[in-house]
Amino acid sequence: METKRALLAIVISFAILFGYQYFFPGLDQPVQTTSETQTTVNGTSAKQAGAIQEITAPVIPVVASAKYDRVPRDIVVDTDLYTATISEAGGALKSFVLKEQKETNAEDSPGMQLVNNSKTDGYPLTFSWGGAAPSNLLYTSQDSEVRFGSNGKARLIMTAKSSTGLVIERVYTFDKKTYLFDLDVRVVNQSGQALQGSAQLHQVSVPYESTEDNPAARFLFMGPVVYADGELTEIDPKDLEDGPQSFMGDIQWLGYESRYFMSMIVPYGLDGQTFTTSGGADLTKSFIAGGLDTLAAGAEKEYKYHVLYGPKKVEMLKSAGYDLDKAVNFGWFDIIAKPTLWLLNFFHSFTHNYGIAIILVTIMFKGIFWPITQKGMKSMKNMQKLQPKMAALKEKHKDDPTRMNKEVMSLYKAYKVNPLGGCLPMVLQIPVFFALYKVLLLSIELRHAPFMFWITDLSAPDRLWIGFNLPYLGGLPVLTLLMGASMFLQQKFSPTTADPTQAKIMMFLPVVFTFMFLNFASGLVLYWFVNNLLSILQQVLINRDVKHKTATA
Repeated sequence: METKRALLAIVISFAILFGYQYFFPGLDQPVQTTSETQTTVNGTSAKQAGAIQEITAPVIPVVASAKYDRVPRDIVVDTDLYTATISEAGGALKSFVLKEQKETNAEDSPGMQLVNNSKTDGYPLTFSWGGAAPSNLLYTSQDSEVRFGSNGKARLIMTAKSSTGLVIERVYTFDKKTYLFDLDVRVVNQSGQALQGSAQLHQVSVPYESTEDNPAARFLFMGPVVYADGELTEIDPKDLEDGPQSFMGDIQWLGYESRYFMSMIVPYGLDGQTFTTSGGADLTKSFIAGGLDTLAAGAEKEYKYHVLYGPKKVEMLKSAGYDLDKAVNFGWFDIIAKPTLWLLNFFHSFTHNYGIAIILVTIMFKGIFWPITQKGMKSMKNMQKLQPKMAALKEKHKDDPTRMNKEVMSLYKAYKVNPLGGCLPMVLQIPVFFALYKVLLLSIELRHAPFMFWITDLSAPDRLWIGFNLPYLGGLPVLTLLMGASMFLQQKFSPTTADPTQAKIMMFLPVVFTFMFLNFASGLVLYWFVNNLLSILQQVLINRDVKHKTATA
């Protein structure tokens, strides 16, 4: 009886957990705390006792639209990895198109655009210095185009002067081989009197991907983030509808991220840093501010920032430094997921096919758990052989539950059977499965990665076009149906100690899982399908071994 309940509880719990992940993602996101981070409420600083708190009314700069005496020029920066467009209007970033990532999986799709802003929205990377220099100044670029030197680097210098006599010089430094670029801002006081202000670098973010075209994006985080005091905080844009939020402390980086892409700012040497964000799901406005500075007449001060717009690739972000790789967050399963992602990329380096890499990782994990699973399956097989004896004991002691349980435990001991032996392998594999689930769901390596035949995108649900649209599905989910069939076959081969009612519930689970997997990434379905096939193979070998031993006994 205990074995039945334990096994049924494990399976149902697994289904509930997995279903909750599907319908309510974010379950495994830990609550981040920053013990040293300060929160500013209506201008008052207070140490946090727990999670970073919401700020009801921080100061958000509002800048009126500027009228220029000439048409601002756009300067194009073309590297091996992206094409960016910098405008003289505010020195802002008007466009950033990735060359190695497409908008869609279509052959003629343009590169992935990370700045979908309109002129009304405003553009990122404008700079302001208190009231003395607004963010909409008209800059003059020294060059009409960016030329890279033999070292693979290039500079773009832009200068503007405010009506208060403050001169702002912006220097962009690009490297052809990396997504990381630098922005140095020099502020010179030519007003003839002392001026006070706070340096603020602004970011205006519009979602990179449409949730209408990408159903999975509806259930995954997309919004502003801040990495402060060694802790990552993801800010739900819906929370910003109640008011802006601000954070103070040792801010390593801040920015905006989605499932696959990110745009981050790393402040360098700012004193009294404050990160403030406002807006909502469709438009988020943020800025990183330093402390209040005083510039005497003729004095100057320089502010430095590192900026990265690009894909969320762990190895690339690690090489960029500044703990930017912390943006790839697998939640509770990070300790297993990161090595799993490394394995996936390792196998891909040889196979050049992420589908085959998934199969190899599945085989490897199955091999690691093979001895434990073998022992568990044999235990289940032995439990099945004891069913007649257990049924007789239950009938004999049906009026004395205590005596019945004692006799059943004696039976287990006599035949050296562990009643929980069949459940243990499943329990041990659940964290590994969810880690792989997070890897396959969030890793950009699988985005638009083809496998074979009709599966051209391992990050998307598998659909085979059959000449007409099926209701709700569109195409035929062939791999998902094969996965469901393999799960049904696996249960047929596996021994069970459940009574007829519980057995019927167990046989219904493949149907539930099939419907659950319909909109999962085909890479995850592939893993589950291959894992089922390996489990069937293992059970067949065990059944054959038990049959042989019985025949020769």
